[in-house]
Amino acid sequence: MSQESSSGTATDTPSQAPSASPRAIRKLSARRRPEVVAVLLFSGGPIFESSIPLSVFGIDRQDAGVPRYRLLVCAGEEGPLRTTGGLELTAPYGLEALSRAGTVVVPTWRSISQAPPPEALDAIRRAHEEGARIIGLCTGAFVLAAAGLLDGRPATTHWMYAPTLAKRYPSVHVDPRELFVDDGDVLTSAGTAAGIDLCLHVVRTDHGAEAAAALARRLVVPPRRADWQTGQRHLDRSLPEEIGADPLAEVVAWALEHLHEQFDVEALAARAYMSRRTFDRRFRSLTGSAPLQWLITQRVLQAQRLLETSDYSVDEVAGRCGFRSPVALRGHFRRQLGSSPASYRAAYRARRPQDDPERPERPEHRADRPERPAAGPEAAALRGGAPGIAGRAQVLAAPAKGPAKGPAKGDPDAFTPGGRVPEQPGRADVPDGAARARLRSARGLGAALPGPRDRPVG
Repeated sequence: MSQESSSGTATDTPSQAPSASPRAIRKLSARRRPEVVAVLLFSGGPIFESSIPLSVFGIDRQDAGVPRYRLLVCAGEEGPLRTTGGLELTAPYGLEALSRAGTVVVPTWRSISQAPPPEALDAIRRAHEEGARIIGLCTGAFVLAAAGLLDGRPATTHWMYAPTLAKRYPSVHVDPRELFVDDGDVLTSAGTAAGIDLCLHVVRTDHGAEAAAALARRLVVPPRRADWQTGQRHLDRSLPEEIGADPLAEVVAWALEHLHEQFDVEALAARAYMSRRTFDRRFRSLTGSAPLQWLITQRVLQAQRLLETSDYSVDEVAGRCGFRSPVALRGHFRRQLGSSPASYRAAYRARRPQDDPERPERPEHRADRPERPAAGPEAAALRGGAPGIAGRAQVLAAPAKGPAKGPAKGDPDAFTPGGRVPEQPGRADVPDGAARARLRSARGLGAALPGPRDRPVG
């Protein structure tokens, strides 16, 4: 029977993932001032992410009890700098101004497939060597990784780009479940609004909880978004685009077509004509993730869909998703989504009409059969509405930290938080037929949108 490790227990606040060992933070160079914050802008960046540090650190709010920072907006390359909306920006400073900053913020990077300018990377490395705190918001983590500042460190980024970050920089310990990661002198945040959470954390670290709370009130945001850990969780199915041209795409498609069957990673390796060790290595090198956790995540996603769109009991859902027992389903579901299957269904239906046309009827719920009245704690939750999990899941959940515990290797019902990034089915194109249609449908919203490299980051 599967057991959830203690490392997967939710906390009250977004965790700041610690380093493997304590890091000695360099003393700030004499020419750098701790109150000076340099924001490094590049052309092609979304204006929202770019404006977050400008709003937090660039406006005088001393009347509200928020200590003042001195903001330096710096161009990371030759101008003019254009945002994704076509606006042109003129930064008052260049890279030379980074030499005065005690904190350097990279709010975004225009394309995860492009390398940042070498001059900007050199300036960031020099700032870090002289004791400056370096912050990457959203896809700004790719700039920090390109500068080598994330090697051997925990980090996060937008969930959609986390698999690519892990694959491209395998020495970075990517955890997209976190809103932000504070590793001492290098900090990263997840996508878009999570940049506000990290900036508030920086103010809290510098000037205390009262100053951060005052700033949060002015910004009309919560000082801490505890619900990320204790309430709503989401999953995603994305994989790096490179899998589309790889033979493993056919194995992924087959697995998605047969989730209702009980098979393990050994079966997938056999279909790929590889040994288990070779298959694990190829899958991880391609995706930055372990195939076992990917398989578990797909079964949880299938269970989530059935809970939303059918009236099957939890036991029936477990069988239709390939779990060996309802206990295994409940354990994995709670571990990845922070809720029991029954509570998730109750909360989902509390937000949607019971006569939702998207939810198919079971045979026993047709007009020629009387519908049994709901009873028990689930019915009470349905009547009163359950807080916490709500809405269709679209974002990715990471495996828990810590050593793997549970049944033997290869058991898809085992709790094995392996890999740095949760594994999901991908955006790959596979051979024609039902398998190809299945893989495309698994992309969710991504099937109707451009790929990550074709649309604005963040």
